[in-house]
Amino acid sequence: MLVGVAVLDACVLYPAPLRDLFMRLATTGLFHARWTIEIHEEWMRSVLATRQDLSRARLERTRELMDAHVEGCLISGFESLIPTLSLPDPDDRHVLAAAIHGKCDTIVTFNLKDFPPEVLAPYAVVASHPDDFVMRCLEMNSTLVCQAVRQQHQALRSPPMELDALLDILYELGMISTVGLLRHML
Repeated sequence: MLVGVAVLDACVLYPAPLRDLFMRLATTGLFHARWTIEIHEEWMRSVLATRQDLSRARLERTRELMDAHVEGCLISGFESLIPTLSLPDPDDRHVLAAAIHGKCDTIVTFNLKDFPPEVLAPYAVVASHPDDFVMRCLEMNSTLVCQAVRQQHQALRSPPMELDALLDILYELGMISTVGLLRHML
């Protein structure tokens, strides 16, 4: 059973530990992760603005790996919907347009105020905080979520990191309920 089909907003794809968690969860089959070229551009711009040590080429490689490992992830052909939509931040209309065109039921974002329920309801789309979304995944199949977090932890080799340190990072990134539950499960 699926948690749903979710557009991952750029704020979920950067910072890297959150992107890594969501990519690993997307490969479990718990939900179908979707995004657009525009969302890729947005998270990559944010990275480059704060991390001068990373190159555009390296981020492009990350984008390519994301697209290759999550089947059917790219949504295109939604652009004509953008001018028909109204959101508090007009720059977010492309995310809603992608969700509608891509038949997504959820937009995973930290920016809930930018996606009011009354605006999303006619399109059968809801905005979900990343912590709430992962909690739904945990309710659906805690074993798969725990495996994904363990894999994320095991992949951290340069430098290695204790599991508690990874959970601390995810907590600081707003995954408060998720981390609270994972600390008892892992």
